[in-house]
Amino acid sequence: MDLDANATTRPADEVIDAMMPWLRENFHNPSSSYRGGKIARQAVDEARGQVAELLGVSAEEIVFTGSGTESVNTALCSWDRICGAGDFLTTRVEHSAVLRTGEAMNRTLSLCGVDASGALDWGVYADLLDRAAFVAVMAANNETGVLMDWRRAAVLAHEKGLPFFTDAIQAVGKMPVNVADTACDAMALSAHKFHGPKGVGALYLRRGTRFEPLLHGGGQESGRRSGTENVAGIVGMGVAAALARQRIADGSLAEIAAMRDDFEISVDELDTAVETALTHGAVGARMTGGGFGGAAIAVVPIAKISEVSLAVTAEFEVLGYNKPVIFAVSASEGAKREL
Repeated sequence: MDLDANATTRPADEVIDAMMPWLRENFHNPSSSYRGGKIARQAVDEARGQVAELLGVSAEEIVFTGSGTESVNTALCSWDRICGAGDFLTTRVEHSAVLRTGEAMNRTLSLCGVDASGALDWGVYADLLDRAAFVAVMAANNETGVLMDWRRAAVLAHEKGLPFFTDAIQAVGKMPVNVADTACDAMALSAHKFHGPKGVGALYLRRGTRFEPLLHGGGQESGRRSGTENVAGIVGMGVAAALARQRIADGSLAEIAAMRDDFEISVDELDTAVETALTHGAVGARMTGGGFGGAAIAVVPIAKISEVSLAVTAEFEVLGYNKPVIFAVSASEGAKREL
């Protein structure tokens, strides 16, 4: 059943409208000194301010990149080169952008486990910090929506003098994420996770954080990320950030969490042939605005699939939701088909 706002989100109409002029008439290079380039530079700077406001930081601490994955690699590979001996400490449930980057490093990848609710195993984490060189703990899990206490993890890392990174790609824009009052040194985010365009991300770098760029060239982004800026994408990300701030402020994200909770209760109460209903990540804190992070899974006899599908669809109509997309997966064949 696809109720997913974690893999991506539809770009908001306001985002698309804001981007179009920068793909047509205002196509100039923001590094150019002539009038068109200066106008493009102003647009990039305005978007930088909008993203910074979403995180509660200064605009100078925002670096635009080509994706969330690039942001992750930029921060972690920098510290891999800069930091001395020690492990790269992260969690077993990180996104592959973090885990595979760690696997490519010429140092030990130290993985901290989580408990049944998806929360960090704090005893193990404290022990592993003793041999770490730098640390990464995600803000929200991309599969379950479970929130990690990255703020606490950052404080503990700083007590050991270790730089701390968080992959907040699934959290930013879907819930309040104020970085200024935390011990976080670097944070990755991606526009398409909060109704912005694909192909543009950002990296928060706390002022004074030790850093070396991943990409070398023309010295764009104040020497922190070379490559001509994607002005249209950056403008779109800025507008998406402003819209996200508005959604967070007006409480509309809480409505999504209420819809999710109502649906999960309805699945449990369905008077059908459902044998097992399991909501991954249902115990503990989850994102409020990430769609239905923590998928509801039902184990159903093949003969009853159509009956259950109709019952779920009918329940959605009662709750006032859009028609769900339901997939059937054969445990024996591994094949998936849409119902």
